[in-house]
Amino acid sequence: MAELTATGRATRLVAAAVGVALLLAGTVWGQDDKFPFGPFSMYAGVNGPNEPAPDTRVEGVDRTGRTIVLNERNAGVRRAEIEGQEGSYVDDPSRLARIADGYQGLNPGAPPLDKVALIVRLHEIRRSSATGKWHDDVRAVWERPA
Repeated sequence: MAELTATGRATRLVAAAVGVALLLAGTVWGQDDKFPFGPFSMYAGVNGPNEPAPDTRVEGVDRTGRTIVLNERNAGVRRAEIEGQEGSYVDDPSRLARIADGYQGLNPGAPPLDKVALIVRLHEIRRSSATGKWHDDVRAVWERPA
């Protein structure tokens, strides 16, 4: 094996120092969008052993009355985006119309959505274990004007 030159060792040392500095700065001042040099705060918290576990979803109801779970594949919206902007959807449910438009754009032959709802399913947890019980909390609803 060949030995590293002094320049090679110095280059590796500087690269490691820069990486560590970026990680430290990102941890103190960064936001999630700076990952991996910022905190990944969506996993930084934990629910208590008896607090419900939330599971967010968006559902649409089309003209035929069929309920469809809307996601990145069929509506172009990721769950993380919905969770990150939940407050905005609650404050202004008309923003859910954009998800209906995304669904129609990705499914041009499908019946249009007349209703879109942001729902959080709260799974009951007792002593850090799921009980199998849950309830849905409808946080925002948009309905197509008649």
